[in-house]
Amino acid sequence: MTNFIVFGLVGGYVYGVWRFSTNFNRTNFERNLGTKIALSILWPVLYIVNGSYRQNFNRTLSGRD
Repeated sequence: MTNFIVFGLVGGYVYGVWRFSTNFNRTNFERNLGTKIALSILWPVLYIVNGSYRQNFNRTLSGRD
């Protein structure tokens, strides 16, 4: 059961990284590779603590511009 939970968390993290990085052009962040990589990797922490990031992240998931 523990393995299933860990697999789900890792899968959710990887999905968030992939989805954010592929739809990064829908955000209003600076368009460069360093910013894209940093914001993609740190998405769980930034999503929790930063309202502006949360809005941009939700925009990448929903497909709204």
